[in-house]
Amino acid sequence: MIEQSEVMTISSRSDFAQWAIERAKAIVAEEGGNLALAARDGDDAQIADTANALGQAIVTALVEVFDGLVSPE
Repeated sequence: MIEQSEVMTISSRSDFAQWAIERAKAIVAEEGGNLALAARDGDDAQIADTANALGQAIVTALVEVFDGLVSPE
């Protein structure tokens, strides 16, 4: 899977809120389905692995935003 990055200028709280909503939807669409399948069909280890993948996707998104907000020195 090739990750594509889109540049967005966030100039207000509402811009950020809109970005966060859209990013959360994308993360849940990408990773949430795997978690639901694991919960239905998997064992505890598979559920833990897919939950960790969902959590990592959220952390990655937050770090991307933080990196975009902090100006390089």
